[in-house]
Amino acid sequence: MSVYVVDSNVFIQAHRINYPLDIAHSFWNKFKQLACDGTIVSIDKVKNEIFKNEDDLKQWCSDNLPGDFFKDSAPVINQYSQVVKWAQSKISQYLPNALQEFLSADEADAFLIAYALADPGIRIVVTHEISKPLGRNKIKIPDVCEELNVQYVGVMEMFRQLGVTF
Repeated sequence: MSVYVVDSNVFIQAHRINYPLDIAHSFWNKFKQLACDGTIVSIDKVKNEIFKNEDDLKQWCSDNLPGDFFKDSAPVINQYSQVVKWAQSKISQYLPNALQEFLSADEADAFLIAYALADPGIRIVVTHEISKPLGRNKIKIPDVCEELNVQYVGVMEMFRQLGVTF
């Protein structure tokens, strides 16, 4: 069974743009159901990104997600080292700020990829980011996943793969 590892932008974009909490109840109920049955998870770094804002999304996550939804990223430090090596190998492509942001200890992206890399046959990254392999200003999750053979999908593709409708 696949486990989908959710990026913070999935939560944030759904809340702010596509599926507001006060309108799209079926979306958020389905998200809660998938979280409760372990089909979707995330990591502590994503939690930090979401919980830094005092808003309805933080409250919804606190009230609706299981206590073990946000996984500890510390055990994937070896995989994180692989992600760091990949990023450092791209020093001629990306601008220094892009590398610095991606490798920041507070930034979730590299740890999210590392978490999926720890069990690549099972864990699939879910993100709204779009590949931009020739980009220089920001390292995109799909580009790293492609090179490290980590599966990734967008949120709607995740729902399709799971046969979920709402």
